[in-house]
Amino acid sequence: MIPSCRDGSACSHSISRRLSKKLALFTIAVLGLLSISMWWSVERLIMERNEQDLLGRCSLISGILALEARSGGEAAVLARLQSDAPMRADTRLEVFHADGRPLFADPMTASLQASTHVRTHEFRVPTASLPGGELQARWTMDYTRDARMGKRWALALTLITLAAGGLVALGTAWHVRRQLQPLRSLAVQTRAISPQHLHQRLSLPDPAEELAPWIDQFNALMDRVEQAYGQLEGFNADVAHELRTPMATLIGQTEVALSRERPVEELRETLLSNLEEMQRLSLMVNDMLFLSSADRGAVARRGEPVSIAALALQVADFHEGTLEEAGLVLDVVGDATVAVDEPLVKRALSNLLGNATRFAERGSTVRVKIDAAAPDQVQVVVQNRGETIESQLLPRLFDRFFRGDSSRCCDEEQHHGLGLAIVAAIARMHSGRTLAQSQAGLTEVGFTLATR
Repeated sequence: MIPSCRDGSACSHSISRRLSKKLALFTIAVLGLLSISMWWSVERLIMERNEQDLLGRCSLISGILALEARSGGEAAVLARLQSDAPMRADTRLEVFHADGRPLFADPMTASLQASTHVRTHEFRVPTASLPGGELQARWTMDYTRDARMGKRWALALTLITLAAGGLVALGTAWHVRRQLQPLRSLAVQTRAISPQHLHQRLSLPDPAEELAPWIDQFNALMDRVEQAYGQLEGFNADVAHELRTPMATLIGQTEVALSRERPVEELRETLLSNLEEMQRLSLMVNDMLFLSSADRGAVARRGEPVSIAALALQVADFHEGTLEEAGLVLDVVGDATVAVDEPLVKRALSNLLGNATRFAERGSTVRVKIDAAAPDQVQVVVQNRGETIESQLLPRLFDRFFRGDSSRCCDEEQHHGLGLAIVAAIARMHSGRTLAQSQAGLTEVGFTLATR
């Protein structure tokens, strides 16, 4: 769960501190498990050693008492027990006859009585010369010292584990801060990038393998941003240029009309001329709004499947007069039935036909070619014969307000240079792309439509 700040936004965190904390906890957990295993192993070794020591001492006492019983009887056994009593510190030996009557017992010391780490072992001493043939014995030992040693081991292992975790945390924090220095360098370089310095790119003197893809992607993004920024500046300049001429015309004609008294008919002609300019301005604004909507990701509203050839013939009827005036013949080749946004596709076809009509040789044929050979797309191309377009200009045909030298063929007409840009937008709205090629006087411009 991401922590939230007071304002509801996600709070930032330190990678160095978080990584140091996690590695420290991981180190403590691992060393803790190792320490517990080590302590358990040591405890088992001490217990086994104590068990062997206890059994060894009982066996030794049993041998000594059996030997004394054979050589001197009960009196010798009792004398030996009494003489060895001072050597049995922190222990207690109790000896009983075969019938259970006490024979000898070491005094119960205060330390032995208070200890919680005592172990008792009962054993039999074979004494054939004594009544009953044996003696019963009970040996009690105090292992408090071993228990204290175990506690010291546990404390030492705990301190070592905690110290190791702290050292790992400090070392990790230092190392991470050092290794994150390239990121701080990249942050400084990023802050230096501004609209006035879009040419700057990120770089590191010693690039890390993990950072290289991020640097490459960021620099590629900056290439696109710089290109888009340049296109935006160019677009703004083109818009200002395109609007300046009709605005200057409107202002000039209006000023002339208002300079002196004029007949009604002359004023009417001025208003009609101004209306034409304003209609042209309105058309340009509407086209710009359409392109803006397409740039924001608008998608075509596909209807029922329709014949693309039928749509082309409908558009051809609208351009019939212009085609006849230019002495051109229209030919539609191929067909495909696709679910498309009919008004948008007809608008794209109209722009392509209008563009081909302006630049086609008089008496030639303008051909609309529809090809559905590709599995998931339909290709629509308008072909005309005329002046060959230079190869370096072909990628720019669909840019806004772009005009090649050939556009000067029609000085009597006014075209604001958004027609092919709209074709490109309509293609994108149908998940398609644009096409353009020109060679040997034959030019083909068109687009593709995704079938689904």
